[in-house]
Amino acid sequence: MTDGTGWQEDWREHIWLPYAQMKHIAPPLPVVATNGTRIRLADGRELVDGIASWWTACHGYNHPHIRAAVTRQIEVMPHVMFGGLVHEPAVRLATRLAALLPGDLDRVFFSDSGSVSVEVAMKMAVQYWLNRGIRGRTKMLAFRGAYHGDTFATMAVCDPDEGMHKHFAGILHENIIADLPHDDENAATLDALVARHANEIAAIIVEPLVQGAGGMLFHEPEVLRRLRALADKYDLLLIFDEVFTGFGRTGTMFACEAAQVVPDIICFSKALTGGTMALAATVAREKVFEAFWSDDPARALMHGPTFMANALACAAANASLDLFESEPRLEQVARIEAALQAGLEACRGTPGVRDVRVRGAIGVVELEKIDDLAALKRRFVARGVFIRPFGKIVYLTPALTIDNIDLKRLTDAVVHVVRQIPD
Repeated sequence: MTDGTGWQEDWREHIWLPYAQMKHIAPPLPVVATNGTRIRLADGRELVDGIASWWTACHGYNHPHIRAAVTRQIEVMPHVMFGGLVHEPAVRLATRLAALLPGDLDRVFFSDSGSVSVEVAMKMAVQYWLNRGIRGRTKMLAFRGAYHGDTFATMAVCDPDEGMHKHFAGILHENIIADLPHDDENAATLDALVARHANEIAAIIVEPLVQGAGGMLFHEPEVLRRLRALADKYDLLLIFDEVFTGFGRTGTMFACEAAQVVPDIICFSKALTGGTMALAATVAREKVFEAFWSDDPARALMHGPTFMANALACAAANASLDLFESEPRLEQVARIEAALQAGLEACRGTPGVRDVRVRGAIGVVELEKIDDLAALKRRFVARGVFIRPFGKIVYLTPALTIDNIDLKRLTDAVVHVVRQIPD
């Protein structure tokens, strides 16, 4: 590689790509720059990014305020370990998150990925009971359609049938998987299930309002209120995984606000830094934290990622929160929601389309089936957009800053491509 372009051909030698059969994968698109809602490829083409880098780039790419904050921080202190040390960007970020969150969600534990933030929440929940002298509560109550991550603990609370982790059946920790309580009948069934297993369950874990990577499945706020009531009835902890839904994606700053429900533990990542740096947070209520507050060292939470509370990432996250304060993000989400509803409605009634649904800045066209995902992706690129369908769905989760022109380009591309899919 002497001319600076060889990497575009040599990626196969050492790169192992995610969620891909490497033997047959089509060459990935070589990206050389990003800006706003656009991705620039090595051949000069620009694509409108319809998924905001897996829902992370909520302010678009290269926002000058975040870039300036990271530049200032790297000149002072890129990173310092968080064991026995502390720094201002992390303290400021934790304080701001606690102030934004409902109720007494006040204790912030930082990590560096969504999967780890959920795993930390599960670890907190199990140890919460152990620290109180109650043994046997080691299982999670999770739900069909769920996706919580790819680590071993989080795989065990994903949908066991429709998820990506079937190969590991029999190896993963056994949890309790149920249907969400969408109606009174489901709620009664779930109540009976929990009554039988309450002494085994440490916590209920759910993605509030939208089950993301499990299929962009929506549920109503009432589901969350039922789960809060169930947790209270049987003295269980309630964990909300807001790795996807947090920071405006569903129309409120946090999805839990729509139901006016306060979970016992809440998890964030993805958009926490505006898609700039890897960072995650697990935030607990005071009653959870108090179970770890002790003179006994064995009751401490024995967890600590090497890059926990990375100063650069915390600076980016603080800058991202600045933008939520200074720029009209939630109003932009409402505008995007209306545009997605209007633009994607043309897919409804198209042969092969099962459903069209929109919530906040999430637009979904669910198909009966997708026979060739790779071909579908190529058709979107040919239309000048980057959209990454999976399973049976084509979805849009654009940056919250996207303008009307680029948003229409995305919805038009979805309508055009979906209508071209053979019956």
